[in-house]
Amino acid sequence: MCGIIGIVSYQPVAQLIYEGLLVQQHRGQDSAGIVVCDGNKLNLRKDNGQVSDVFRTRHMLKLLGNMGIGHVRYPTAGCSSSAEAQPFYVNSPYGITLAHNGNLTNVDKLKAELYESDLRHINTESDSEVLLNVLAHELRESGNLSLSSEDIFTAVSEMHRRIEGAYAVVAMITGKGILGFRDPCGIRPIVYGKRTSNEGVEYMLASESVALQAAGFELVADLKPGEAIYIGVDGTVELKQCAQTSSLNPCIFEYVYLARPDSIIDDIYVYKARLRMGVKLARKILRQRPGHDIDVVIPIPDTSRPSAMELAYHLGLKFREGFIKNRYIGRTFMMPGQKMRKQSVRRKLNPIDIEFKGKNVLLVDDSIVRGTTSQQIIQMARDAGASKVYIASAAPPVRYPNVYGIDMPAAEELVAHDRSEEEIAEIIGADWLIYQDLEDLIDAVQKGNRSISEFDCSCFNGKYVTSTINSDYLERIRSIRNDSAKQVVEDQLNVVGMDLHNNP
Repeated sequence: MCGIIGIVSYQPVAQLIYEGLLVQQHRGQDSAGIVVCDGNKLNLRKDNGQVSDVFRTRHMLKLLGNMGIGHVRYPTAGCSSSAEAQPFYVNSPYGITLAHNGNLTNVDKLKAELYESDLRHINTESDSEVLLNVLAHELRESGNLSLSSEDIFTAVSEMHRRIEGAYAVVAMITGKGILGFRDPCGIRPIVYGKRTSNEGVEYMLASESVALQAAGFELVADLKPGEAIYIGVDGTVELKQCAQTSSLNPCIFEYVYLARPDSIIDDIYVYKARLRMGVKLARKILRQRPGHDIDVVIPIPDTSRPSAMELAYHLGLKFREGFIKNRYIGRTFMMPGQKMRKQSVRRKLNPIDIEFKGKNVLLVDDSIVRGTTSQQIIQMARDAGASKVYIASAAPPVRYPNVYGIDMPAAEELVAHDRSEEEIAEIIGADWLIYQDLEDLIDAVQKGNRSISEFDCSCFNGKYVTSTINSDYLERIRSIRNDSAKQVVEDQLNVVGMDLHNNP
């Protein structure tokens, strides 16, 4: 999962992109990058770290230009090398930069094609660089120096034919315009908006609508699955359906955890969806334990708060803030390794003892993935004096790998994989555990847009909306993306860093 942004304006865009990345920081905290186009010159800054760390005043002053794209990265594969920071750039043809959110599932095949047929070299392990080179090859096939919008849409159509997986993309063609497109299943989100200035209409693309709102842009629409938008440097806009077949199957985990609550994704208000999750969960508790002894409902900050508030209301219970969150610690689910996640939990949360002492507490979380964070938080509640600690998850059990850009690659690292709810409760130390039913989760989200007939729920039910996911593929990503593999990568990077420090 990453955050992307693109702007075509009549004024310098670097500050707008910076602010758009800040409000999408929750989508990636490993690296950040901005590239702007000033005439036919590109000005690029990218590095590891959060947005406010990567961009200082001295960097922003050099990012001159009225058109640009930006990216915040979350490393699915666990590599934190700055070489993988985006946007990526290729000089031929035209000079193209690209930022990508999602994950390609046929990347090995594409790498071989690029080398053997397209004669292109890939320099990183990032599938986004592969995607950029496929786009570059297809644009080169047009053979036109002037490059029309029809040439661009033809290239995107050919890309859809070649690539598989989840992808929401912004790409900038130097001196010409910005291209945005979405995979034919619409798994990852991308929206576009506009605002009117004295010079004319300006356009913006982003992963989430909140980025548009923060910059004063009006949300126009989500890109449809398989649809592409091209915004010329002169402000002209064209949209075209570029996929032969398409269907809207957005990732349901966006609504559970990934997106900000103030965003609108595919016409669904994320905040409202999370409120409805709380209602569904309350009803399940009343069915299973009508005579429950819960004294107070406490959210595990921040994503679960809307669900917890609504759950408490429908159970007729007190809602209390029991944990204070350190705002300067990243999202623990997104940390690139189990060791780092463990170290971050107690730095991130501190309990308010008076809300726990002598009470039967129901903790509400948005989801339970590896179980490590839940285990530590439950122990914190006990240490704070809770008599009993129950936990409710606004999402169903996460039992299967996610292959579309979320860091859930190894089934054996998921606490719910091949375990009953009673076994999970024992592992995480809860007196009782209750999960949302998948049907209830789907209904809670779908109520915002009944035209969506199917969501990608693969991490809950193991059903992948793209057709090429098989056991061999799942085994391959397990071997390269589990926490053990990530630790090897981190150790290698640390060794390289020490060598550079000792032998500059």
